[in-house]
Amino acid sequence: MTDASAPYHAHIYYDADERRAAEDLRERFGRDPAILFVGQMTDAGVGPHPIAQYEVHFLAESISAVTAAIEATALRALVHPLTDDDLADHTTLAHWIGEPVELDVTVLDPPGVNQGIPRFGVSDF
Repeated sequence: MTDASAPYHAHIYYDADERRAAEDLRERFGRDPAILFVGQMTDAGVGPHPIAQYEVHFLAESISAVTAAIEATALRALVHPLTDDDLADHTTLAHWIGEPVELDVTVLDPPGVNQGIPRFGVSDF
């Protein structure tokens, strides 16, 4: 069983036609007290993510609610824990909602060396 206080996040993917739905979901997440952080929308690839996306951070106890909110929009998303294994977080420990996106896993940290968010310029959530 997953620790209810374990950190998780979701990457919400969108294209130009889905941007409005992604914005609406982002606004809803921003009002949800269970969401710890809502990232900026990036309209281009960043890190391992080759297409537009943003992320939301939450605790494991909110996985069901976050997943249901994403599924209701028909947007694609990658939901995963935040551990010390960046590669596993984005692959074997991850759950896809909708059609998976091929990630550039070559930019991910090796196991035990996870720099996490600070690597991409964000250090506080």
